[in-house]
Amino acid sequence: MKKKNYFLKTLMVAAAVTISGAAMSQVEIGIRAGANFSNATIKDADNNKVDTKLNPGFHAGVTFDIPVADEFYVQPGALFSTKGFKTDNSYFGGNANTNSKVSASYIEVPVNFLYKPELGSGKLLLGAGPYVAYGIGGKWDSKVSSGNNSISTDGKLEFKNDTKDASGGDKQIYGKPFDAGANLLVGYEFANKLSFQLNGQLGLLNIVPKVNGDKPDAKMKNTGFGISVGYKF
Repeated sequence: MKKKNYFLKTLMVAAAVTISGAAMSQVEIGIRAGANFSNATIKDADNNKVDTKLNPGFHAGVTFDIPVADEFYVQPGALFSTKGFKTDNSYFGGNANTNSKVSASYIEVPVNFLYKPELGSGKLLLGAGPYVAYGIGGKWDSKVSSGNNSISTDGKLEFKNDTKDASGGDKQIYGKPFDAGANLLVGYEFANKLSFQLNGQLGLLNIVPKVNGDKPDAKMKNTGFGISVGYKF
């Protein structure tokens, strides 16, 4: 009886390893990189919308296409992505003639659900899904103009959950480090595994930090779109 049970357990383990190996052998590992055109939706404490403009950046990382059904895939990934915005308003306080550019760096983990039907010699790419991201730093610069005179300043960005932890000096707080939202994508994968896609992203969390422990009245959410080039191995 013991020998029989041992044999059955060994057979089950071998079957599980075989199935797992077969599933993993179908996973397509890829690299993806491209341009971001990021912005932020900002409202001040009086619920007035701050005028912001697109700030170009980039993203790069790896993806994993895991088949779940015929032409359907789950695609987790890990990306380094820059976000941010430009504004003619004085987002950091000060003079109304301040032009600022803010570039925030994130480690981002998207999990997209893909539909990849055959189209021509390649495949159409249609996808959507959530993402989570964690801010790790960045930079800002601003130019204050008054008449014929101007002063340029710059510094580093940091992420804080509460402004009471701010470092001060040339460092400015971008927002809370944790962000999450939704992705949309459409593209095409050629027969040689090279692909192009358009990406859209909408942040769903208010990332304005607390003010000395109190809930903030202002709101800020990341938004943006981009274009990517990818390759599957």
